[in-house]
Amino acid sequence: MKNKKIKIINGPNLNLLGTREPEIYGGNTLVEIENMIKSYVDKNSYAFDLDFFQSNSEGEIVESLQDAGKNCDGVIINAGGLTHTSVIILDCLLAVDIPKIEVHISNLFTREEFRHNSYISKGVNGLICGFGANSYLLAIDAMHKIV
Repeated sequence: MKNKKIKIINGPNLNLLGTREPEIYGGNTLVEIENMIKSYVDKNSYAFDLDFFQSNSEGEIVESLQDAGKNCDGVIINAGGLTHTSVIILDCLLAVDIPKIEVHISNLFTREEFRHNSYISKGVNGLICGFGANSYLLAIDAMHKIV
């Protein structure tokens, strides 16, 4: 059986994890989270090939999503601050016909009012937030169930 290819997309400022507001986002760097995800996939013997992508550019995120629609079996996306502003990413998510899961490290609903609204949620199968870096692992488990 061929491995399923899962793209994990991280948006603006997530490259600053580990130093940016650790009281909200924790102390793990993005590289440490990626390694944690790889280890988790291996430990659980999930037949996934992981493709990690991070950009501070909305257009590059859209291009990565479009590529995933052609070459991947599923997407996990943390769009960062673009979650609350990007109709463009929503439109792309709606156009990409593969399973998609939205992830956030913090609980959006316990934060500032503007963070309670996600433009992109309408374009995904589900949303996981508030479990720190473990939100990604929960998304991996969910992706294992739906791909």
